[in-house]
Amino acid sequence: MRSGENLTNRNWAEMRVTIFHNAVSAADPAADQDVLVQADAVAGAISRLGHEWTRIACTLDLSEAREQLVAARPDVVFNLVESLGGSDWMAGAAAALLDSLDLSYTGSSTEALVLTNHKLLAKQRLREAGLPTPEWLALDCPRTANVRGCLADTNDAGWSENDIFVIKTFWEHASFELDEHSLVRATDAGELRKILQQTSQRLRRPCFAEQYVDGREFNLSLLASPQGPEALPPAEIDFSAFPKGKPRIVGRRAKWDETSFDFQNTPRRFDFPVADQPLLDHLQDLARHVWRVFGLAGYARVDFRVDSDGMPWILEINANPCLSPDAGFAAALQRASIPFDEAVARILADARR
Repeated sequence: MRSGENLTNRNWAEMRVTIFHNAVSAADPAADQDVLVQADAVAGAISRLGHEWTRIACTLDLSEAREQLVAARPDVVFNLVESLGGSDWMAGAAAALLDSLDLSYTGSSTEALVLTNHKLLAKQRLREAGLPTPEWLALDCPRTANVRGCLADTNDAGWSENDIFVIKTFWEHASFELDEHSLVRATDAGELRKILQQTSQRLRRPCFAEQYVDGREFNLSLLASPQGPEALPPAEIDFSAFPKGKPRIVGRRAKWDETSFDFQNTPRRFDFPVADQPLLDHLQDLARHVWRVFGLAGYARVDFRVDSDGMPWILEINANPCLSPDAGFAAALQRASIPFDEAVARILADARR
């Protein structure tokens, strides 16, 4: 079966597919509600592919989810669980439950989800693999021992007061509480640690500081094929409408507040000048390398910043990116002329393999 083959026309035996997603309520924010849109889109594709499907909404009561899964007896589970109990970090628990039941499921393994959802562990793995990721600093505590970046040196050698840092949480999605106030300057590591302490207390989540890369931002989506991961066309976030001095980041408002300036002025683009082709090829190679290093499966996305020297830096690895029709993954599929149903078929086939 060739990468890109139209799987929607294959005469597959009918399968029982359970769509497994985190439970949400009407009171939950848009970022959580979006999983219902994804579940509807996947359900539609599964129906058109000729398979049966059921849906199970997962909560922190894993015993209840276990009973429902056992009763459903699925041939494969389409795992859309992005968070549990309000934390992205708990997504790995849902995959672990599927492992314990010896069920085939779509997307990445429990281990890959845990590793990529913990940003410091992911950055350490990138560093060990020789892949470029911005330097970082984290507070000394059991959660961060052995995952400290070069900025942890106490002598502040090479420290510049012009350096800008982005304060991020360890294990929430990249846009979680991210805005212009998340970018900070510090005269030394001691001051930066104080900022981290204050932010961690305010957000009630452990945080770290990552060097801000002032430059272009790209997203690389990946889709499984029998020959390995297929890198879809690179997308760049267009910040050209941002006024001078406004940080060029895709924060919470840019992703979820449709009335905001940030949302309306961060379109993605797929058209590039010929001069950009070597960079685009390099980004695709790096994304495929990330897939292999982290043992990803089904589908994924890698986010990059590219500095003024044309050097790419890996910011984020999303092992379960959004599958909503208006999200970046669907846009990359469209650009690659891959129907959404075919992508769902390839994700299911990868799980069955």
